[in-house]
Amino acid sequence: MDKLKRRVMEYLAVRQLKSTLKGPILCFVGPPGVGKTSVGRSIARTLGREFHRIALGGVCDQSDIRGHRRTYVGSMPGRIINGLKTLGVNNPVFLLDEVDKLGKSLQGDPAAALLEVLDPEQNHSFTDHYLNVAFDLSQVLFIATANSTATIPPALLDRMEVIQVPGYTQEEKMEIAHRHLIPHQLEQHGLTPQQLQIPQDSTKEMISRYTREAGVRSLERQIGAVCRAVAVKVAEGQKLPKPEESDGSTQGTEQGDMAVPPKMPIVIDDIALKDILGPTLYEMEVFERLTLPGVALGLAWTPLGGEIMFVEASRMEGEGQLTLTGQLGDVMKESAQLAISWLRSNAKTYNLTNLVGGPNPLERTDIHLHFPAGAVTKDGPSAGVTMVTCLASLFSGRLVRSDVAMTGEITLRGLVLPVGGIKDKVLAAHRAGVKCVIIPKRNEKDLEDIPANVCAELDFLTASNLEEVLNAAFDGGFPGVHTALTHPQLASRL
Repeated sequence: MDKLKRRVMEYLAVRQLKSTLKGPILCFVGPPGVGKTSVGRSIARTLGREFHRIALGGVCDQSDIRGHRRTYVGSMPGRIINGLKTLGVNNPVFLLDEVDKLGKSLQGDPAAALLEVLDPEQNHSFTDHYLNVAFDLSQVLFIATANSTATIPPALLDRMEVIQVPGYTQEEKMEIAHRHLIPHQLEQHGLTPQQLQIPQDSTKEMISRYTREAGVRSLERQIGAVCRAVAVKVAEGQKLPKPEESDGSTQGTEQGDMAVPPKMPIVIDDIALKDILGPTLYEMEVFERLTLPGVALGLAWTPLGGEIMFVEASRMEGEGQLTLTGQLGDVMKESAQLAISWLRSNAKTYNLTNLVGGPNPLERTDIHLHFPAGAVTKDGPSAGVTMVTCLASLFSGRLVRSDVAMTGEITLRGLVLPVGGIKDKVLAAHRAGVKCVIIPKRNEKDLEDIPANVCAELDFLTASNLEEVLNAAFDGGFPGVHTALTHPQLASRL
């Protein structure tokens, strides 16, 4: 969050030098649970301004922004004017939450109505239909939040300054948990640090085995579950009846044993964590799934953050058909065709054969390419290098390195083109326990945004062509790579 903090500090510095600064339009874009709304609330608290949140998710009527005309029964002002009326000031901080989830209906387009609100050159004379007089919104600081910019109209996106808010690393999640989440949950459940202690190792276990997300919402829910279980033990120890006078009977002895309160503080170790939260939800399955030829590990970007993505391939006797499963989009289907074409054109160079040993990998052979999980829609060009590596492993019978993940777009000539979302993808690889990441050569500049502790634990290999990708993805290189690079077949026709 360095860029976000720097931009906020710049605004505060300029605000200190000039008090009549027009409010900028900031848009925080990032996965859920990374603190976009919390940052907006902190900005308002730092500036000493009132804070008001407007939820725009599902809004499909422009009257929610501009208000209703007073000729209608039940008319009322729009949410902007109504928020100013509620706060009683003309310079608050407005948080426009989920601006990427605006709807559109016969009642108008609210995204078009926001164009005037979020334009510093126009919002000094914003006219609400209910008031029917111009109102100055230039002193209002608008902050918008979104999970993705893909669904925001271009005209609206042009009026906002987009600031990316990436996901957290494991170390950052541990600091957030012990500084904020655990004290907050202890207060919410009526517990004190003298009653419950969660060591660093237990927090790390919850982060890696019970949650897999870019933010910290699931982590907070798991901590809340631990606090509830401890609260039950504490309440039972306080409310148990006093043991009766011992008369030598067995019943009195049993009641005395039950009345003993739990020893304080209650420390949550691995055994207690499993008893409370149950079996682990996520396992480090990377090394277990890469035990057969025809499996490779890719990296994908989603609005929820980066994710690892397995690509599986198998072949059987047939007529040279290619089957693709996993709810793939048109771009991924074209990437699969590119991967097959490139491997067929270079089959002799890399000794790739079909089931009967012929030089054409598709001759009398059907190929099935699958992307788990099948219920999730997938699209985008960044899986091209993963498909090539997966199919090369299948045709050669060699295993892909189990500690390697990759991303990159391919061309028909075998070049590796840059892709987006490198930081989120690298963080996903780090969460999954991957040790080596292959990225396009032209994405090397994006490594500057990766946290230093993550870079220290990962090896990055940059590739400009598919020969370099295959050489890095297999132990000992890939057969034919060095020969192809050392003895190029060039013929001049001049």
